[in-house]
Amino acid sequence: MKRLPSLQIGQHTAPCPIIQGGMGIRISGANLAAAVANAGGMGIISAVGLGFSSPYFDSTTPNKAERRNQFFEANRLALIDALKQARALSPSGIIGINSMVAARDHATLVRTAAEYGANLIICGAGLPLDLPAHTADYPKVALVPIVSSVRAARLICRKWERQFGRRPDGFVVEDPRTAGGHLGAKAEEFQDPAYNDLEQVVAGLVRYVQDDLDGSIPVIAAGGIWERADIDRMLALGASGVQIGTRFITTHECDADLRYKEFHLQSQPEDVVLVQSPVGMPGRALRNSFLERTATQAIGPTGGCLNCLQVCKFRDRQETFCILQALDRAAHGDIENGLVFSGSNAGRIRHLVHVVDLMTELTGAELN
Repeated sequence: MKRLPSLQIGQHTAPCPIIQGGMGIRISGANLAAAVANAGGMGIISAVGLGFSSPYFDSTTPNKAERRNQFFEANRLALIDALKQARALSPSGIIGINSMVAARDHATLVRTAAEYGANLIICGAGLPLDLPAHTADYPKVALVPIVSSVRAARLICRKWERQFGRRPDGFVVEDPRTAGGHLGAKAEEFQDPAYNDLEQVVAGLVRYVQDDLDGSIPVIAAGGIWERADIDRMLALGASGVQIGTRFITTHECDADLRYKEFHLQSQPEDVVLVQSPVGMPGRALRNSFLERTATQAIGPTGGCLNCLQVCKFRDRQETFCILQALDRAAHGDIENGLVFSGSNAGRIRHLVHVVDLMTELTGAELN
């Protein structure tokens, strides 16, 4: 098997062209990110909602405003802890974060990550049009927006060049037909080839980068990447690397509860469904009793809303559910009362593996 090329994003080069996708809450934490970085990839900590189950947050605080402020500060402190832990486990690996533009504390989390040594920042769940403003004092931090179309990439580049005098250090392009978690296209756009054909979007984005941006920005393909053949196919289209999420869930090093991993191991392809997220965009998850209940009723947060999102259908219209608590419950093993995000390839694996063995399988060579 031919050895895969290295991946350079900004000033950082990984031996393997594999980025581990950010999965929250506490699915891809310090342990998983460090393991991937040590195995030659780029390890990503999901920065979403880390403070919710941390020692820094007391959900019984009676004053609503004080409780919300405490939650956002807990997110910041818990992210610092995660970055420090990941760096202790992987002193020389490439460690980054994934931040949701839709989160109210997005800017704070990005600045915190840059201050505490993150090598790259990947942003999704919205267009990060002002991302460079939050990292201006940390030029070595690579900035990587997630996009689902060439149009979105062009919009970001024009905005960044005009306002900040810089370009993204990379693009992650997600296929909404296969990716897990929040998707970067509306459900009605899934039939539009400008969004729903990963091969076409990757090839189009590579052409845009080559023709308009001097070929200087790596394109990372994401969504449905499962085996070496998928990686080779994306590289043949001109992608510089791939992002993989779901396969890393069923590793020993994944930070989620064992029951969360076992739920993935026991799933079938037909269990993968689309769900309307309170963020205002569709997501892909595994069917469970929680999702069945949300089809007929709104499920709100225990202890009151923490106002964590810019847009929230539950907070604003009493629709859907509290995604913060739904994700947190699932990550801690309460599968039937939580939201279990997953890509379309769930059900293809039946046993846990170590990250280093998965990376060896994908790359065809052990890291020296």
